Amino acid sequence: MAENEILLLHLGGLGDVCLSESVFLSLRDHFGDNIVAVGTKRFFRLFPEYFLRIHGVESRHWLYLFSKEPTDIRWKRVIFIGKDREGELRRRWQNISLASMVFIDMYPDDISHGAGRRTQSDKEKQVIHVEGYQLAQLAQFGIKAIKKEIPWQKSPRVILYPEKGFEKKKWKPENFVTLCKSLRSKGVRAQVMVPAGLKLDAPGTISIDDLNNVRDFFDEGGIFVSNDSGMAHLAGSSGLFTLTIFTDYDPRVWHPRGTNISLKRGKDLFNCDTIEKIILNNL
Repeated sequence: MAENEILLLHLGGLGDVCLSESVFLSLRDHFGDNIVAVGTKRFFRLFPEYFLRIHGVESRHWLYLFSKEPTDIRWKRVIFIGKDREGELRRRWQNISLASMVFIDMYPDDISHGAGRRTQSDKEKQVIHVEGYQLAQLAQFGIKAIKKEIPWQKSPRVILYPEKGFEKKKWKPENFVTLCKSLRSKGVRAQVMVPAGLKLDAPGTISIDDLNNVRDFFDEGGIFVSNDSGMAHLAGSSGLFTLTIFTDYDPRVWHPRGTNISLKRGKDLFNCDTIEKIILNNL
């Protein structure tokens, strides 16, 4: 029955869900095993241990959450992790929450992007990683913040993920191929993990569509090299050492969890040789 269960809403992407894992852990510790998660099902299914049930928000069953029509459905409490700058979603969902809503702002607006000019006051503001930013908000609801520690699963393999995205300034897929060939020439077990829709002429390529299978693939550990992407966050949450190249966002705020090194285009000087040295120094 909904009135005896807690509804958790998180409508973010893969990286957003991975960054919220410590909040899931904290909520599970505080509320117990009666949390029902609603969002992108294939993302939540990566973290089943925190939820009683998992549902995809695209189902017609959840239309009442976004409808202006009144509903008789009530939940013991509604938890929302996301952005709600005008408060419209909170006003709507408080009506279906028997107890006061728990709202966790997903990320800090003023320092979320690294692009553009900043004022002196912007530079003086404290920079905080998304995970810490979310956890710090739990205290106002009387919820103990528990950070999920992620030990590095060391392994002598390197996974290169040339996620292209829509940004021309991102590190080019050809660079990942060059890096893979160079590492292999030095005896490193390197392979390119090719995202859907990208064709590459590279040795040792692998393509995995199902995210649960990706996580199984990551279980062996190692080093994961990519542009800033949701897959980098999944790799970090799975215990891989992540070496992530950022173009637009501030890596201090958005770097993957766990053991990581982040490079920022326009700030850090790097090429295939320097990235290879980082990899070899950490194998």
